[in-house]
Amino acid sequence: MQNNRQSFIYFICSVSAMGGLLFGYDWVVIGGAKPFYELFFGISESPVMQGVAMSTALVGCLVGAMVAGALADRYGRKPLLTTAAVLFTLSAVGTGLFNDFSLFNIARFIGGVGIGVASALSPMYIAEVSPTEIRGRMVSLNQMTIVLGILGAQIVNMLLARDTSVAENMAWNVEWGWRWMFWAETVPAALFLVMSFFIPESPVYLQMKAAIMSQRIGKEARLRELLQGKYGRVLLLGLFIAVFQQWCGTNVIFNYAQEIFTGAGYDVDGMFIDIVITGIANVAFTFVALYTIEKWGRRTLMLIGAGGLGLIYLTLGTCYFLEVKGFAMVCLVVTAISVYAMTLGPVTWTLLAEIFPNRIRGVAMATCTFALWVGCCTLTFSFPSMNAALGSSGTFWIYSGICVCAFIFLWRYCPETKGKTLEQLEKELVESTPNPSLNGGE
Repeated sequence: MQNNRQSFIYFICSVSAMGGLLFGYDWVVIGGAKPFYELFFGISESPVMQGVAMSTALVGCLVGAMVAGALADRYGRKPLLTTAAVLFTLSAVGTGLFNDFSLFNIARFIGGVGIGVASALSPMYIAEVSPTEIRGRMVSLNQMTIVLGILGAQIVNMLLARDTSVAENMAWNVEWGWRWMFWAETVPAALFLVMSFFIPESPVYLQMKAAIMSQRIGKEARLRELLQGKYGRVLLLGLFIAVFQQWCGTNVIFNYAQEIFTGAGYDVDGMFIDIVITGIANVAFTFVALYTIEKWGRRTLMLIGAGGLGLIYLTLGTCYFLEVKGFAMVCLVVTAISVYAMTLGPVTWTLLAEIFPNRIRGVAMATCTFALWVGCCTLTFSFPSMNAALGSSGTFWIYSGICVCAFIFLWRYCPETKGKTLEQLEKELVESTPNPSLNGGE
């Protein structure tokens, strides 16, 4: 009976984590399709239109994250996961199907809304259905599927893109190659949609609705309530953790791999190989996180991530300043991704899913996810300007300084949530005054 229960928990968590898989794939696939759809739509000489194509999904992410919490509290976690699956499926089909640039961007926006909803709902649902002793590992499973989706997109892009030195191949890439890169997402999206009908509603949501119906608690929380009174402090902690996961700087390595690796002395062929290497490292060390998060704890891993990346970026910036080239630079980049993959990447989602009380978790998680995507947006758009003004050395030194400041903040305020029920955490983080857990005490 115990084995059957555990197997069922793994099953429903894996289904929910498919939202992370599609999140990772949808977020990265456009990078491989970019050179070809730009030629198809005639925007290869228009930086403005290129920016529109790359940013419409991000706008959708912000919208999806903004509405996810209120809708999840009103209608439940399960319907929102199903909705995200529908949005991913529509986007995957439409993005490759449309020949009109405006319709292409509408399809990308729809996929972005799916990303925003899934990024807020998947880790929250997993945290609410998982037993305390494996909750961190289960929520980290969501990050594992994200990085598998990223690697999957990188591999699909590489396999579908034909040798551009041959004219016929280039013509196929421009007419069909980029379409199949998007259409490939239809398979996991449709599977996610079907499987979402076989998972139960979150027991935490059902308990909350029952309490509301019996008038034991008031209506669902709203954003104004989060900013006032006893919830304000824990919300600020969540917002800091969410934004720092982006502003630690690691995601620019994925978004601007070409600039980073060519700056380290690699040609185009070497750059693609290095990108695959970073994807493999991302997956491998996320596996490490699945086993360390319950043993070492969330707070310890967050401190390792902030401190380790601060040191690595200091070294990386110095190497760029000294014009170091070649394999040593790849090693530093892969080390940075590895540290991120086993610390800040998965642990951020785990903490966000754990630190908020049941009654406000939906809207609080959505608020923090929205902040995370704002952080992603500002990071992505600021990197080219920073890199142009300060060079790669100055840019990575700034990221190093951010990580050092975050290390100090996390040392002071990040709680240890390992081995504690969601109800225990609510008492320690919200109801206790003063709050000893916010300085790392257990």
